[in-house]
Amino acid sequence: MPKDNPMEGLLNSYEISLVVKAAISVIMALSLNMITGFCGQISLGHAAFQGVGAYTAVILTLQGIHFALATAGGMVAAGILGFIVGLTSLRVRHDFLAITTMGVVFLFSGIVEQTKALGDTDGLSNYPHPELGPFNYMIMTVSLAIFVLLVSIYVQRSWMGLAFKSIADDEDTARVVGVDVAGFKLAAFVMGTMIAGMGGSIYAHQTTIIQASDFGFIESITILSMVVCGGVGSIPGVILAAIVLTLLPLWSQAIGDYKLLFYGGLLFIMMRFSPQGVSGLAHQALILIRDRGKGRA
Repeated sequence: MPKDNPMEGLLNSYEISLVVKAAISVIMALSLNMITGFCGQISLGHAAFQGVGAYTAVILTLQGIHFALATAGGMVAAGILGFIVGLTSLRVRHDFLAITTMGVVFLFSGIVEQTKALGDTDGLSNYPHPELGPFNYMIMTVSLAIFVLLVSIYVQRSWMGLAFKSIADDEDTARVVGVDVAGFKLAAFVMGTMIAGMGGSIYAHQTTIIQASDFGFIESITILSMVVCGGVGSIPGVILAAIVLTLLPLWSQAIGDYKLLFYGGLLFIMMRFSPQGVSGLAHQALILIRDRGKGRA
């Protein structure tokens, strides 16, 4: 049994669950941001990789594998699927890639719901959970979210991040100047999907049952909304959007009941009126304030 933490009394069980949900959303949003934000590859099926990580980790824990190793196994499984899907991104672009990834999420749901070993439509339940206690599990999840944040910052500022940006800006020009477009696009997909697999394992082990519907198209649109609303490629913006869009449905029953309508409409509005998301709006606001300050001076 985990030892009592003297700080556990600071949050009740509901508040702890909110923090865990928000941290998982941050992990998922940053993982997609690495693919879509950094490298410009649109994915409409990111939740499928989260699902692969979740189901793989649960199956491994049912076999007596430790949670940490099971999570690593989920990351590897999601990364392998990401590698396979990433190969298709080498031949198709933009709209066609989006359709391909959307097909992946429906394929994942169909396979799971027709496979008895995966619980079919009933899902998987009664699997072992880490003996950490809710508070310590929250600390672990937040720590992993911070780790993913640091990885994202490192990648964005590294030579790899520069290569990703050149591909996102103009793939043909990047290829002409010698950037290994195929290799970097594949690397972005594998890294992003492995992180999504980790998010899937964390999600699975903080709940009591997982079903294919938990990782369907609606969830994929939700994750994409976090990236777009936060500002494609903006790490702080994506984190803020992930937290806000995770908590909104919990505070408003109407949003929770019409998630696809809400997030789909939000995507449309942001792409139409503010393609750079809230980070772009914040940048424009700072410029406006600065210009007004200069005018008064």
